[in-house]
Amino acid sequence: MFSIAGIDLLEQELLDHERTLLEILLQDKTTKKNIIWATDDYAELGEPYSFKKEILPELVTGEQDSLIQPRVEKALEHQTNRTRDKAEVFTPSWICNAQNNLVDEQWFGRKDVFNIQKEMSWKATADKIAFPDDRQHTWQKYVDAQRLEISCGEAPYLVSRYDTVMGETIPISQRIGLLDRKLRVVSENTDTEEQIELCPGCKKMAA
Repeated sequence: MFSIAGIDLLEQELLDHERTLLEILLQDKTTKKNIIWATDDYAELGEPYSFKKEILPELVTGEQDSLIQPRVEKALEHQTNRTRDKAEVFTPSWICNAQNNLVDEQWFGRKDVFNIQKEMSWKATADKIAFPDDRQHTWQKYVDAQRLEISCGEAPYLVSRYDTVMGETIPISQRIGLLDRKLRVVSENTDTEEQIELCPGCKKMAA
């Protein structure tokens, strides 16, 4: 199973357990090719790591398994350079949560659906998510609803594996990303076999 000792997701473990998932994560949905490095930070490793080259599985696994690091684990100087040169923006997890809560407040017509935020922290609600009593706001409609994060980077509005301020892993039950919320809804409304059907490859990864 994947390493939980730190917040870094090891590409080699993805490759070992589910190569298809790693390939999906590296795919550019617009060009249908792989995403490019878009930086020369790794160019010293050779031509395949230069700015316009595609990121291939073999370039981030094996000896280079720890090459790509979460932003919080990068040196402060490197973070500053990326902010200056790439306009990379740092957004604290609690702000992501507050803004995602506003999205859900509009959809559900009420506050504090998934969690209750207090200043710079939050606590997940304990009860099963209740949906409005109409056909346009079922749990299936919520899962199917399209959500777009217009920024790039680690997509903190979509998934929240770790707290971007503290650098600590966020327990699954407390995660606040838009995808995290959908997964919670699925888990609350389906049994294990249905969840596996909705997530091809989950059975193999859970083994």
